Amino acid sequence: MIAKNMQDLVNNSSTIRAMFEEGKRLKKLYGEDKVFDFSLGNPNVQAPKQVEDAISELIKEYPSPILHGYMNNSGYEFVREKIADHINQKQGTDLAAENIVMTVGAAGGLNVICKTLLDPGDEVVVFRPYFGEYRAYVSNVGGKLIEVSSNSDTFYPDLEDLEKKISSKTKMLIINTPNNPTGVVYPEDFIIDLCSLLEAKQKEYQRQIYLISDEPYRELVYDGLFVPYLTKYYKNTIVAYSYSKSLSLPGERIGYLVIPKEVEDAGEVCAGINVATRILGFVNAPSLMQLVVAKCLNAKVNIEFYEKNRNKLYEGLRDIGFECIKPQGAFYLFMKSPMENEVDFCELAKKHNILMVAGSSFSSPGYVRLAYCTSYETICNALPAFKALAKECGVGK
Repeated sequence: MIAKNMQDLVNNSSTIRAMFEEGKRLKKLYGEDKVFDFSLGNPNVQAPKQVEDAISELIKEYPSPILHGYMNNSGYEFVREKIADHINQKQGTDLAAENIVMTVGAAGGLNVICKTLLDPGDEVVVFRPYFGEYRAYVSNVGGKLIEVSSNSDTFYPDLEDLEKKISSKTKMLIINTPNNPTGVVYPEDFIIDLCSLLEAKQKEYQRQIYLISDEPYRELVYDGLFVPYLTKYYKNTIVAYSYSKSLSLPGERIGYLVIPKEVEDAGEVCAGINVATRILGFVNAPSLMQLVVAKCLNAKVNIEFYEKNRNKLYEGLRDIGFECIKPQGAFYLFMKSPMENEVDFCELAKKHNILMVAGSSFSSPGYVRLAYCTSYETICNALPAFKALAKECGVGK
């Protein structure tokens, strides 16, 4: 029999993945073009051509043992140096190779950070709504997740509630902007106020409080919005980045952590991250993909594709009568459920071959998440089904 803790995890497994599997089942029954799957953030945009070119070049440049071999747990030094230089050019920071650790995606990086920083009983603050896997990352090492509410109109976190929730046990706060599931980008004035509050709480409790910035969607921003780089606002900031979305490489599992020298005990934190990378079984980030991203630091996916999808879906749903805010980044739309129980609404939507994720998966019941990183045709074809769903729910009368 599997461990009791794992039994609980299996029983409460990701509804996002469950919906994704349901989508595959329905497509076999009704056909690809008759099922409208908005469940999983699986990019439909092709990776930039530079990625394919880089793979071809690397196979010719490196002999096989080097191309696929081990390296320092932090990753290839020259790759980390290139990434540090790239961030410095874009953000005006002062990073070096030793401030970068290559990771198995942002998720791997977050697990490594939790393993490195958290003792059993330490508290980790998150803002509702949030990516549900944070619960597992924190509980894996005996930490406790503390939820802070957000404004229902803007989905900006409530700093008054945050001030009440930070305690002598708080070790970490995870922030995700652009946000999954809302698509909200937190503005600079909010970031300044947040960091000022964290500084005050560090002094009050004489304890480091680390700000962990989870940034897989940093490059996916619309309308020219500015996304603050948090290491410039708060010294104890660690950034978790992934190329899954920015280069459409979700299955390749490649990303990095930024641990600036300003972080208290930065050397010790980096040493801990290296050990955590090893003992969690990652050992090192994928060797080939480290070399690939080093060649593709200036490559970009077609952001106009996502923007076109966003506009079509948002305007279409609003015209039908559904309530939602316009996403500012990422590729998710968070829609208010017209039914009291959003899980029931998701089940009803399946009858129209529409697959969405219940907001309770993000600790925000009453809403549903739609991932619009699908084809434009899927969105166009889905709108009549949404109209039929709305009629059944009494929306737009």
